[in-house]
Amino acid sequence: MKPTEHFAAKWGHLASRKCGKNKARDVRLTIALPALMAAAVLSIALPAAALAGPASNAVKFFYVPEVRFEADAKYRDRFTEPVTKLFDLNDKASKNNPDEVACLDFDPGLDAQDFDQKTLTKTLKLAETVNGDTAEVTAKFSLFPEGDDSKREMVWSLKKVDGKWKIADITSKTSNWTLSALECQADKAPQ
Repeated sequence: MKPTEHFAAKWGHLASRKCGKNKARDVRLTIALPALMAAAVLSIALPAAALAGPASNAVKFFYVPEVRFEADAKYRDRFTEPVTKLFDLNDKASKNNPDEVACLDFDPGLDAQDFDQKTLTKTLKLAETVNGDTAEVTAKFSLFPEGDDSKREMVWSLKKVDGKWKIADITSKTSNWTLSALECQADKAPQ
């Protein structure tokens, strides 16, 4: 018997009255049970990053396919208060003292200046917690292939504004700072 004939015979048996009192239920269980089992296995086996959602995507934008500098004015629409106040002060400091490094002399999303993009992309893990119109996305990654001091844990705080996730703040769990709490004086050169 060919496999297709075997399937047809099996299906014919399931569809016939010989299959039991509740044939429709038997057919639904035959089809639904494997799908339910696969879903259960995947929910256990997949890492948190695979289950990340739209809030995580707002953060992922700054890491891959390439790192983007959060304070860059062209990304300002992706942020909201309180961190936008710091970015505005940073812009003013850059304008007032163009020959000096402004308040943000590092990449806030990396908690660093230097990194290896390939390593960061390979090690990036995102996990999100959503509570209504607020969310926290934790980004864990390594800056370089070796060294414990290259490991980072960043917590991004987000708010939903007009249906879009916007970044309100960034906290480094590694170095114990929060971006909106950093000082920036636009009228003085950094010290």
